[in-house]
Amino acid sequence: MTVARPVRTVVVDDSPTMRAIVAHSLSQDSGIEVVGTADGPQSARDMIKTLNPDVITLDIEMPGMNGLEFLDKIMRLRPMPVVMLSTLTGRGAEATVRALELGAFDCFEKPTHAFAGGAGDRLAQLVKAAAKSRVRPRNVAAPAATPPVGYVPRADAMIAIGASTGGVETLIELLGGFPANCPPTVIVQHMPEFYVPTFAARLDRLSAPTVSVARTGAPLEAGHVYVAPGGSHHLEISGGVTRRCRLVDDDKMSGHRPSVDRLFLSIARWAGASAVGAILTGMGADGAMGLKAMKERGAMTIGQDEDSCVVYGMPAAAKQIGAVTVQLPLARVAARLLAECRA
Repeated sequence: MTVARPVRTVVVDDSPTMRAIVAHSLSQDSGIEVVGTADGPQSARDMIKTLNPDVITLDIEMPGMNGLEFLDKIMRLRPMPVVMLSTLTGRGAEATVRALELGAFDCFEKPTHAFAGGAGDRLAQLVKAAAKSRVRPRNVAAPAATPPVGYVPRADAMIAIGASTGGVETLIELLGGFPANCPPTVIVQHMPEFYVPTFAARLDRLSAPTVSVARTGAPLEAGHVYVAPGGSHHLEISGGVTRRCRLVDDDKMSGHRPSVDRLFLSIARWAGASAVGAILTGMGADGAMGLKAMKERGAMTIGQDEDSCVVYGMPAAAKQIGAVTVQLPLARVAARLLAECRA
């Protein structure tokens, strides 16, 4: 039996204390080997060349060339899995969303003094997952999608989307292919609550439809995209003369809150065959059960294919249980969603 070698990791942070905390925490996991620590981009660049790590952890805010500038160079010149460490501040939220857009595998809240409450274990699991991910080089990224001209959606049509790890850059690319009058679209993206408003605002700036954080009672209207708030609520839709967003304070489902399964199950109930569902890149299996319920109610269901996923977890789980009608590369998902909803 072959034993997998530890994930070779370089920790990059300008603070000696933080480098020591992160390195010590990761070293407690036998599946990770911290092969180096760097105090900034220059020393990190040298370590990447000489040590060839599998993953790096990178502080967003550093003097000189900051973490975002360095991340951009990495993803263009030497693409590799990067886990960003970020602070829960307004500035930190902007930087975090930008880092995920640039191709960071995921972001993790930076501790103030030391990891507590199992946070170190969660970071270790994130680093090990990053080592298995697919990295999409920015210099060979797909060309920006062009929204269709003269598009008219059916009056009853709507789109539901679920995503997790890798979803930020994926959703930015996907919504870039949506016209300003797209069908009402609801999204669950696994993300800490603090970052969601910043993420929704960035999607709004970068795409033609109006993108906002979902709120209870908001009517589902063409030309609008509603992103689930993170944290304490699930996003559902409710029926009636006008479909509306509904936020539900309830236990986690499929390990998450908001849960993709919870959204998709409500779509199956209230929209049936008039809806189209898509499950995109992400770890785990959230969304598979709900997507199958949508398919059983007559909805068209799409799974992102393995080659275009950062993590082929959620789409794989959905495909395995027969929830996916068609599997497509990301570059073709927007066009198919819109085609299914065309008047």
